[in-house]
Amino acid sequence: MDIKNEVVSVLDDVLSLKGRGSQFKLDTPLLGAIPELDSMAVVALITALEERFGFAVDDDEIDGAVFASLGTLIDFVQGKLAA
Repeated sequence: MDIKNEVVSVLDDVLSLKGRGSQFKLDTPLLGAIPELDSMAVVALITALEERFGFAVDDDEIDGAVFASLGTLIDFVQGKLAA
């Protein structure tokens, strides 16, 4: 499984980016940089990641740093999968 492509796919679906996610690099900023990623979208994104990858996210695991960039989000997902 290519985690980067899966995470980008989830981002694209949840935020209705119409394929813009495919141009994201690891250092592409997310929170505060993508208008579609608001507080409600963060909740939907977490739920979609849980469903796609089969892990659960506790409220205390989430802070802005997780959504700082595509790379930090991928690191978070990889950490959850390794746990």
